[in-house]
Amino acid sequence: MRAMYYEAFEKTPEIRVVPDPTPSENGVVVKVEASGLCRSDWHGWMGHDPDIRLPHVPGHELAGVIAATGRGVMRYKVGDRVTVPFVSGCGRCGECRSGNQQVCEAQFQPGFTHWGSFAEYVAIDYADQNLVHLPDEMDFATAASLGCRFATSFRAIVDQARVRGGEWVAVHGCGGVGLSAIMIAAALGAHPIAIDISEEKLAFARKLGAVAAINARDTDDVAAAVRDITKGGAHASIDALGSPVTCFNSIQNLRRRGRHVQVGLMLGDHATPQIPMAQVIGHELEIYGTHGMQAWRYDAMLSMTAAGELDPKRLIGREISLDEAVPSLVAMDRATDIGISVITRF
Repeated sequence: MRAMYYEAFEKTPEIRVVPDPTPSENGVVVKVEASGLCRSDWHGWMGHDPDIRLPHVPGHELAGVIAATGRGVMRYKVGDRVTVPFVSGCGRCGECRSGNQQVCEAQFQPGFTHWGSFAEYVAIDYADQNLVHLPDEMDFATAASLGCRFATSFRAIVDQARVRGGEWVAVHGCGGVGLSAIMIAAALGAHPIAIDISEEKLAFARKLGAVAAINARDTDDVAAAVRDITKGGAHASIDALGSPVTCFNSIQNLRRRGRHVQVGLMLGDHATPQIPMAQVIGHELEIYGTHGMQAWRYDAMLSMTAAGELDPKRLIGREISLDEAVPSLVAMDRATDIGISVITRF
């Protein structure tokens, strides 16, 4: 199969022909029809993820058709249209048994713990516990775009932040995660505030449901601006970027008993951000992390999509080839594109 392949971190990947994967006894091989390009893939290529062993094939947001199954797979067959959460569980540990596969003690992640979906085929273990059937009416590019950013934002807004209609929700960063969070919060009847340094992204955020926008480059005190708009602070706030500044602002702009959810990865030099802990204590703030979303929770997200309440296809910026994905991955830390890039030609 053709795949994006690298043998050293920070060295430009190549497109190579590598061996096709084979299914484990409880796994499947998926013919990849679409795979999203995500900043997490860039972090992996930079060497920020200790799970990656070289040489490596990245890619973790995928959708496709099952090409082969192991003998132990019961719920899926060759030809089924599927996607998979980027965090998958073993199905046996205590977290999996409690329904929290996203924090499985033995979790695996295509594109990180093993070769991923920037390839014609990808292997997925424990298929019965982790795969998600796709509706026939959903195209593969849209389905792939759900796998990391959109699903993670759905869990962040719905499950972790527990956003309700009428609440103010500050979203720091209007990349794929932030724009997804804005769309989902608006669909719940909340009032999202978009925060970014790009006027173009802020304008697009308004089209997706943001009721206000703050350009952080032109604003001396972002948290004060949020408190002014909301008359006291956001009920919930999302750091969708992952930087010491956005993390701090997201916590500081909360009203009393507000909820902060950290979605953006905090790695390398950003791993230990400053937190206004006196405010956390005095105002009884809640701070949550979020790490993907369980396969069984996809039903709620897909139901809202089928009902027209969510339209993730609007977040796809462009469809690209596997070859075009190489320069896109390398330049991801400098990218200014609006929307998600999805590989649809292999």
